[in-house]
Amino acid sequence: MEFFVTLIQVLDSTIRLSTPLLLACLAGLFSERAGIFDIGLEGKMLMAAFFSAAIAAVTGSVWLGLLAGIASSLLLSGLHGLASITFRGNQLISGVAINFLASGLTVLVAQSWFQQGGRTPSLFGGGRFEPINFPFAESLSGVPIFGPIYSELLSGHSILVYVAFLMVPATWWILYRTRFGLRLRAVGENPAAVDTAGVSVVGLRFAAVAICGVLCGIAGAYLATALQAGFVKEMTAGRGFIALAALIFAKWRPWHAMWACLLFGLLQAVALRFQNIDLGGVVIPVQVMDALPYILTVVILAGFVGKAIPPRAGGEPYVKER
Repeated sequence: MEFFVTLIQVLDSTIRLSTPLLLACLAGLFSERAGIFDIGLEGKMLMAAFFSAAIAAVTGSVWLGLLAGIASSLLLSGLHGLASITFRGNQLISGVAINFLASGLTVLVAQSWFQQGGRTPSLFGGGRFEPINFPFAESLSGVPIFGPIYSELLSGHSILVYVAFLMVPATWWILYRTRFGLRLRAVGENPAAVDTAGVSVVGLRFAAVAICGVLCGIAGAYLATALQAGFVKEMTAGRGFIALAALIFAKWRPWHAMWACLLFGLLQAVALRFQNIDLGGVVIPVQVMDALPYILTVVILAGFVGKAIPPRAGGEPYVKER
């Protein structure tokens, strides 16, 4: 029974920790399916985390904080779209620039506003997303097996967690069951054919970049107003890059992306739960456990999960033939 309780606690942490990864992964999926590579997911999440925490701290409203986070992420998405779509610049360089911009600007503005060493004040009450408890969760908690699963694993998360996991079937439906999704996938494979059909390649790509900005904004806001209680310097801690690795692991498919993000979240949960493990006299240092998600990222990017083929027009600016 003790093992089952521990398992539930680890899985509960897995869901919480995988939520920002999943949102960022789906954000990258929309963008890259349209042919726009975006390694600036990290920067967008970081900027959204700061502005959501800052506005929530100032106004006391987590919903205004969420809107501010989405708006700041959309602004960076617009810059990325302007550089890579309108001016046909290098998409990778644009993404790197966004990451550096967010890294420096968040600390600078936070210090200017709050004078707390690049942090925001801690969030309380209406400044944070509170957990949502399902009906009868407390009364059913004592029921063997089902009770802990319902009351602890499924219930008790913030609304953004449920939004993130609902976005998985929504993304699948948009991409594979709508005209917009068909055109979005086509523009990432053969933009000339889409243009020939009379559909705006630029418009579709900007739409994909905008969706990416919204999802990254929600991911960043979740980090600062739900998973934690405020903004701290570099709080995304490489999650944007892990989300990119999960996207490659999933081969740009939404359901596979969810399982990949859950795998990364599980490794983070295990690292937090089990530290300084003793294996017959050999102690595994806590640093090794903390490095597990990043080690898996390197393994995946090194190509040990099979060949992942990105959209054929990915990373290439489209020049309309005259």
